[in-house]
Amino acid sequence: MNAVIDEDLPRSLADTLSSLGFTVFDVRDHGLRGRSDDQIFAFAQKQKAVLFSGDLGFSNTLTFPLGKHHGICILRFPNEASVQAIRKEVLRLLSEVSYEDYSGNLIILTFGRLRIRRSKRS
Repeated sequence: MNAVIDEDLPRSLADTLSSLGFTVFDVRDHGLRGRSDDQIFAFAQKQKAVLFSGDLGFSNTLTFPLGKHHGICILRFPNEASVQAIRKEVLRLLSEVSYEDYSGNLIILTFGRLRIRRSKRS
């Protein structure tokens, strides 16, 4: 399974996602730094990838409808949280998620909580 990491997340998240079996694409390595949400989303869809971002704009299901993408995962952690703590929590939470949980769905991660907003087809 593929993953795209948005520029607002730490680069080291790639190691965490790789350990979960993802092939990771970082937008910063593909000339997409500073690009619009639509361009980032299009890149993720081209890669057939789950989009990982901290940008709440991607949680807008009117703009990015459920069931019409390969998955969107929003990470919502406090600014003062260490990268190490975030990576550890992401690993813990995503260890509970199956491939089917990503496709077409919106996943929100926070400390101690995983929420999945499912498309009607899931």
